[in-house]
Amino acid sequence: MQDRGVTGEAIDIPTPDGIMDGYAAHPAGAGPFPLVVLFMDIWGLREELFAIARRIAAHGYYCVVPNLFYREGKVRYERRNAEGRMVSYDTLPGALQEEMRVHALALSRKTAITDIAAVLDFCRDRPVDSKAAAGAVGFCMGGRLAFHAAQEFPGRFQANACLHGTRLVSDAADSPHRLVGVMRGEMYCGFGDRDGLTPPATRAALDQAFAGRDNVSYRRNVHEGANHGYSLPDRDVYDSAAAETDWREIFAMFERRLARSG
Repeated sequence: MQDRGVTGEAIDIPTPDGIMDGYAAHPAGAGPFPLVVLFMDIWGLREELFAIARRIAAHGYYCVVPNLFYREGKVRYERRNAEGRMVSYDTLPGALQEEMRVHALALSRKTAITDIAAVLDFCRDRPVDSKAAAGAVGFCMGGRLAFHAAQEFPGRFQANACLHGTRLVSDAADSPHRLVGVMRGEMYCGFGDRDGLTPPATRAALDQAFAGRDNVSYRRNVHEGANHGYSLPDRDVYDSAAAETDWREIFAMFERRLARSG
């Protein structure tokens, strides 16, 4: 489909574990364009994320949205309230929450390495500037994937954003907050102050992990009154003011770090 000079299309990305379906959006024209990878949340691929990809593409980037659940098929979830808005995870029946959680827990740093490498390989034959720095934006569990991209491919991913991310701080040796020393460029995080998945202790641990680093610069905003999922425009807890603050930060970071063309 086309949207204000932007083309969007379904894609299939070969990986060692099978075909990873997804979506790509890019500006009209031949390119090449800097790459931005958009990492989904626990709900799976859907039009809401594709619209965000087209918004990113309209700024001059080739945006890929991979289905991280592809090993288990085209897993999609969409539950709406009477007003037609997608409901929050914690309002779902317990059995459905557990089903979704199982899919999310099947993902790891190891699967992230495989999937991100496959995206980069796929993009070699697309109108992507493979020599330019790339960016990443992730929501919820996808925010953790943005950290993985920055930490496992630091020579490429140098403008990265995590919005209401989950499991960013843990006791694991490969916890995202423990590996910031290998990152390059910039990292931006957006948090909701009502988000129980990123409490003050988590935010403080990230602040401490990034403090005094000269390899990567870190910026973050904690949005008053915002809940988990606040940045997704189809969600019942969407906070447009908080989300637009994040996008101003993100697009400014992309301007600094990603050389646009086309």
